[in-house]
Amino acid sequence: MTEVFRNAATLLLVRPEGDDFEVFMVERPGAADFGGMHVFPGGKVDDSDANLEPYCVGLTDAQASAALGVGTNGLRFWVAAIREAFEEAGVLLAYEGNRLIAGSGDNEERFNQYRSEVHAGFITMADLCHREGLRLAADRVYYFSHWITPKGPPRRYDTRFFLAVAPDDQELAHHEDELEGGEWVTPAEALANGKAGRWQMITPTLWTLQTLADYDGIEALIKDMRDGKHLPEMTPDHLREGMQPSTSK
Repeated sequence: MTEVFRNAATLLLVRPEGDDFEVFMVERPGAADFGGMHVFPGGKVDDSDANLEPYCVGLTDAQASAALGVGTNGLRFWVAAIREAFEEAGVLLAYEGNRLIAGSGDNEERFNQYRSEVHAGFITMADLCHREGLRLAADRVYYFSHWITPKGPPRRYDTRFFLAVAPDDQELAHHEDELEGGEWVTPAEALANGKAGRWQMITPTLWTLQTLADYDGIEALIKDMRDGKHLPEMTPDHLREGMQPSTSK
């Protein structure tokens, strides 16, 4: 049977919490891929995510492709991560003029409707940007890691993980028609839920949480991500579990 690779993007949305920080996690429904698992918002890269460089701030396709180690069309992974976060968590990382859009007031109802339309495939992110005069905040989305699901299943995922700080004035909420739940949790609390058997999580999720738990704050984490120093040295175990070598080192 021929293996089919699906390109996918996942976004770690983080926010400060006292002296620590939290990450937003969602629970997949039982019938979906990774059903019953606690994961970060994300999904497959769509054709409509490509060729949106005019709508992106702070990152060209050439820069994105170089960061991912691909020849071209790397920027679509950033767009997919932003889109999936909008669909699954209700946060829209986009600029209106020189400011991130606010999620309250007149914007709330309008963008909730857009969220439903993007999720249903009625409009694309390009349509949304064109209608509202928005530009996607690619400059606030940082490349984190690369996972490929191990051999075995006929459908495998080639997934890029990203991280972004959630806007202060946007309330995150899971998509009730697609997900069982969503909540803010510190990396240590999420790991404790997994260890106690309260949550089911796959290796990429656990490995990511363990990496996050090593940091006391978001600023230090982002600095190491920019320098390519947040990932551990690659080992045979990492390769066997599906982790791919970082192209940023």
